[in-house]
Amino acid sequence: MTAEILRATLQHVAIVTIAVALAAAVGIPLGVACARGGRAGRIALRVIDVVQTIPSLAMFGFLIPLPLIGGIGVRTAIVALILYSLLPIVRSTVTGIAGIDPYVREAATVLGMTERQRLFEVELPLATPALFSGLRVATVIAIGVATIGAAVGGGGLGTLIFRGVAMVDTRRILAGALPAAGLALIADVLFAQLERAAARRYGTL
Repeated sequence: MTAEILRATLQHVAIVTIAVALAAAVGIPLGVACARGGRAGRIALRVIDVVQTIPSLAMFGFLIPLPLIGGIGVRTAIVALILYSLLPIVRSTVTGIAGIDPYVREAATVLGMTERQRLFEVELPLATPALFSGLRVATVIAIGVATIGAAVGGGGLGTLIFRGVAMVDTRRILAGALPAAGLALIADVLFAQLERAAARRYGTL
């Protein structure tokens, strides 16, 4: 049982890490575009909001029939986790950039920075605490949704939970549920520490 729990935990961590990393790679640039996009940015945020409201099992149901990204297995679970992780990452990016003092942007422009330099050397560093906040929420959500992903062959700790339910085996259910809860708590504490460290570094606390 111990080896099975360890294997499921490592698989769970791998699935969540891949999904959140890909969501960040898409969500942060999308958040920057939304922050600067005016009406188009607001429409994009509304679309992402709608995706977030879809129940997880319904989301899996929508994804399974789709070619290339659907089917039964880990791929479908990762795609669903990416979709659920996008909203907190995009919103935190928008909040972080929108919260920067306009005088700071003006000073960067006066110093001769291009828009790209201002983004990477001023705006994104100052928005880092907000970005960590979004990653914190996205990771905790992904850990929870990943357990449901076992219903479509996604693997991870949800496999133990579903198997325990089928066998009416409380020990097996807890073998999946307790590590999943532990992972969520560890992720929450880790990203909270990173968020506070970034806030101290950039003088927002």
